[in-house]
Amino acid sequence: MPNQLNSSPAHGAWPDARGRFGEFGGCFVPETLMHPVEELAEGFEAARRDAAFQAELDRLLRHFAGRPTPLYHAQRLTEHLGGAQIYLKREDLLHTGAHKINNCIGQGLLAKRMGKARVIAETGAGQHGVATATVAALLGLDCTVYMGEEDMARQAPNVFRMRLLGTQVVSVASGSKTLKDAINEGMRDWVTNVHNTHYLMGSVLGPHPYPLMVREFQRIIGKEAREQILTTARRLPNLLVACVGGGSNSIGLFYEFIPDAAVKMVGVEAGGRSLRLGDHAARFAGGKPGVLHGTYTYVLQNDDGLIAPTHSVSAGLDYPAVGPEHSALYREKRAEYTYVSDAEALEAASLLARKEGIIPALESAHALAEVVKRAPHMARDQVILVNLSGRGDKDLGIFQAAGIL
Repeated sequence: MPNQLNSSPAHGAWPDARGRFGEFGGCFVPETLMHPVEELAEGFEAARRDAAFQAELDRLLRHFAGRPTPLYHAQRLTEHLGGAQIYLKREDLLHTGAHKINNCIGQGLLAKRMGKARVIAETGAGQHGVATATVAALLGLDCTVYMGEEDMARQAPNVFRMRLLGTQVVSVASGSKTLKDAINEGMRDWVTNVHNTHYLMGSVLGPHPYPLMVREFQRIIGKEAREQILTTARRLPNLLVACVGGGSNSIGLFYEFIPDAAVKMVGVEAGGRSLRLGDHAARFAGGKPGVLHGTYTYVLQNDDGLIAPTHSVSAGLDYPAVGPEHSALYREKRAEYTYVSDAEALEAASLLARKEGIIPALESAHALAEVVKRAPHMARDQVILVNLSGRGDKDLGIFQAAGIL
């Protein structure tokens, strides 16, 4: 399969030259970071036109990461729910256990091409950290990953994996001790070490060119899924469903289907314990436009404009902002965004494990929980395609503590 960077855009011209997706996006960074982000934008555009870069990316995605991933017809889950046919895009089968490796391979190769000897990253659930550490080991790069204290405690196996791969994991004790604070520390490191360091952002967040660049490295999900569903079901899906933290796995699935008006797209955020501010991470249910970490997008904030604390049982969804392209899709009503609670996500994970022998990541379980709600109300000849963005090994302790094992 040809690399996604060779393809023409699926729709429009998002982002524009300023990194804007409609009114969202842009580049809101201090003066000290303007040169690094401009250098990165130029480096990425050059890499997109470089056949040798694309060929190496294709090779590693196929032979190291394990692409293409299968599209699996979940027949027992379909029969149990009694409704639409459910297909899972099995990103959980990739090396390191999640979609994050797609982007990390791309950015790792880009860092080497730009002469950077060191990469830094932030991580919440640890999957992006593990993927970054894996690629750093593969390519011979020094690596530091910032992770909130709370996330390190609930994702201890991934912390060990990163260290085993030779990465320095730095505990962040400020703020809410989660993903937002890890990104803050990563940005501070980058400002200090721009001469030899590439900040390997894990989602479609941050200043331009990150939302564009990460989307382009994740588009392979939707490209494969579109071809696979046309081959397997001989039709396009009626519904796409994916969880939305920063939003890389979901935009990776959605992007290739955006021109297909008959394909409904649903992003699922973390409803947490309740919709009281501080109890969830549902940006479209309780947020409003603002700037965080260099981009203008929907942000959870209080009446004074201060960033609100967030909560989710899944560390990867526990973030107060969302990627700006998702904000644009929401504003244009091309995609719908909803939320499910911690309890619903845990129940959906247990259901998939028992019906299909697949233990999903808690992030992916949020998407599955929405499928559980919708599938029974759809016709049996309709098709749901859900992105199973990661596997649940990292969450076994949380499952056990919740009493579902």
